[in-house]
Amino acid sequence: MIKKDVTYVVMGLLDQDSIAYAIGKTIEKWGGKVIFTVQNERMKRIFIDRSKKMDDEERKSLNIKYCDVTVDEDVKRLFEEIGPIGGVVHSIAYSNPKTCLGKEFHTDAYDDLKNGFHISAVSLATVTRYAQPQMKDGGSVVCLSFASQLAFAYYNWMGVNKAALEAVVRALARRHGRDLVRVNAISAGPVNTKAAGAIHGFEELGRTWDRISPLPWDHDKDKQEIANAAAFMLGPYSRKISGQVLYVDGGASVIGGELLDHERPLTSPESE
Repeated sequence: MIKKDVTYVVMGLLDQDSIAYAIGKTIEKWGGKVIFTVQNERMKRIFIDRSKKMDDEERKSLNIKYCDVTVDEDVKRLFEEIGPIGGVVHSIAYSNPKTCLGKEFHTDAYDDLKNGFHISAVSLATVTRYAQPQMKDGGSVVCLSFASQLAFAYYNWMGVNKAALEAVVRALARRHGRDLVRVNAISAGPVNTKAAGAIHGFEELGRTWDRISPLPWDHDKDKQEIANAAAFMLGPYSRKISGQVLYVDGGASVIGGELLDHERPLTSPESE
């Protein structure tokens, strides 16, 4: 699944409930070494150092480096300092919830739109550009997307950014195939994280999944299913997969309309 004792970089750690954390812990479970990145020291202090869900031993065990993906020199320096790696997870996205998300799609906040596009989509290219030289024998880049082929209420410009992110995945897969570096996305179902909590109407997304997912979808526990898929995409068993979007969403992406009563899961996510 994961190459033992090989280093993997998981970018975008926020707290213990984040998808990035679940992915990092899964990589470690399979024998890989993990370096997490956080945007800056202030974010680490707020969300990790003060976390009541994480004890001191767990905090000390995390190998954390700082990196602002909108600053090329930060990204370049990060990968030069880390050295050889087996892969990278890009778990980074942002749209100003006050101007780019919510009931109204139209906005005049063009600087916010450009910033969100840079962080959520363009940064994947920046990360891959500077990570690739540290994957001399090939490797894998995995990013996180969300149902970009559909327009969801409230999600607005983040949906646009995710569609752009998937286009960047395809372009990077073409560019870096010659380097034996594969680039893929995981389109995940909605899970409860602090970042998701900032999205206006996120609860409605959750209720939508309850109506359209043919497999039961647990908005808390299924972070682990996403992490399992990421571990697969990072490891050698996926070495001929590139430029793809892997849907880990309970099957919701293939459903037209809502499930009928007789089609609904017979078991709840909690019972599995």
